[in-house]
Amino acid sequence: MPRTANRAGNRLPWHLPADLRHFKAVTLGKPLLMGRKTYESIGKALPGRRNLVLTRDAAFAAPGVERVASVADAIALVRGQPELAVIGGAEVYRLCLPLAQRMYFTRVHASCAGDTRFPDFDWSQWRCVSRSTHPADERNAHAMTFFELERTGMQAAAPAR
Repeated sequence: MPRTANRAGNRLPWHLPADLRHFKAVTLGKPLLMGRKTYESIGKALPGRRNLVLTRDAAFAAPGVERVASVADAIALVRGQPELAVIGGAEVYRLCLPLAQRMYFTRVHASCAGDTRFPDFDWSQWRCVSRSTHPADERNAHAMTFFELERTGMQAAAPAR
């Protein structure tokens, strides 16, 4: 579930309340998978969601989150749930993209400097099932388009153990 194309210094290069509302609506009630740096940039467990943090640090512990050592471990923990929302960072996206069947993607209509990008993917392997645009306004400096994509034909890969 990519939300951004760029990150700058482990922070989003914009503040877009409409995107934050959309993110909350899409993820509320679902388990979340994020990397440690993404968790640290948020600063706390997100309420109303099971928070899984992927890290190699076996000593990692934080209130309201569960540490996982691999994507396969995260998938095993949430077996039976309809979706696992992957919310970053770049390495977690890279690991999970080959496994995904559905992707929620926000395209922000702006060029911003950043040091991290969402991994490239083949759009021909995805079908758009939903698309809506939010214009720039007094609270959102940039317009954005929300996409819901489903993988076509090709099966997703199995998680590595």
